[in-house]
Amino acid sequence: MPFAASDHYQIHYQCQGSGPAVVLLHSFLCDGEMWAEQVAALAKDYRVINIDIRGHGKSGVADKPLDIYDLVQDVVAVLDQEGVTTAHWAGLSIGGMIALRAAITVPERVSSLLLLDTHAGTETRFKVAKYKMLVGLAKLFGIRPLLNVVAKLMFGRHTRAHRPELVAYWKEKFAAMPLVSIQHMVNALCARDSLKARLPQIQQPAMVIVGEEDVSLPPPCSEALANRLANAELEVIKHAGHLSSLEQPHDVNRVMLDFLATCANKAPADKVPSPSA
Repeated sequence: MPFAASDHYQIHYQCQGSGPAVVLLHSFLCDGEMWAEQVAALAKDYRVINIDIRGHGKSGVADKPLDIYDLVQDVVAVLDQEGVTTAHWAGLSIGGMIALRAAITVPERVSSLLLLDTHAGTETRFKVAKYKMLVGLAKLFGIRPLLNVVAKLMFGRHTRAHRPELVAYWKEKFAAMPLVSIQHMVNALCARDSLKARLPQIQQPAMVIVGEEDVSLPPPCSEALANRLANAELEVIKHAGHLSSLEQPHDVNRVMLDFLATCANKAPADKVPSPSA
């Protein structure tokens, strides 16, 4: 069970497969398990590095204020520990926000971007007020009374109707996240800066993926992102909400694998040998 030190945190991650490196960065409230179907598909041809973002999963409690750039450094710490010089970065929601900031601040570490259900802009005033109200209610009553509201933000109509067992499983996972981590992550999301003016700087190939039924970051957010990037494609996933990789894993896998294959003739993500190799 490997961990990498970053700040005073121990960032948990798992590696599987061999080949060009692919970093997976999950959504807020989730953990690396969110990518289970993608790991199984990608590890046949790639070295998959599946990270629990700070405050999530086995990476422990986010016990102090943070911003999304801090999370970029957490990922870089993992890559450094694994001897990975550059990788394909795949992120969903906050994971995509981390990947975008990496492409701007440490572009030499990013071979390509897979950006799922994410956004390059700031949070709207309405959503800031809404999310902070939900955190306030969670402090008073706990998160369980809010799980149905959260599920509607995370899962599309089709999934809620046809895969209730998946929704129920992840609601329990959401409920297990420490409230202090939730508060600091919500604050980071609500305070994030806009990257819109800087997106043309990103020259790496990018695949932008969005669930057709995403109400948290609807398809127009992804359309605008793809249009501003210099070298991006857009794919809309039917019958999927915000957690598209969970809701329609086979469709997402197809898009990810096809995109990575197109990157094969460009500068590939690689792993340099460790000093002991």
